[in-house]
Amino acid sequence: MYGRSHTHHRGVAGGRWKKRAPKTNRVFKANLQPMAIIEDGDTVRVRLCTKCIKRVRKDMSDGKKPFLQFAHVLKPSKENKEKN
Repeated sequence: MYGRSHTHHRGVAGGRWKKRAPKTNRVFKANLQPMAIIEDGDTVRVRLCTKCIKRVRKDMSDGKKPFLQFAHVLKPSKENKEKN
């Protein structure tokens, strides 16, 4: 996504151009994190956005079938749930 970056300069009354706070264009990038997932029985290293990671972890904790499986996360047993 595209947006604009503003400085904290307040500008001046009357809107004189020299005194205005400069605004520059910027790009909002996705927050990608390296993760290991299981794909066709093999462990594969991929980069996932944090929103996807959060969604998969929530699906796993709710007992739903997530759209992918993390390699390092084990399914919680009933004994661990009772302790917490």
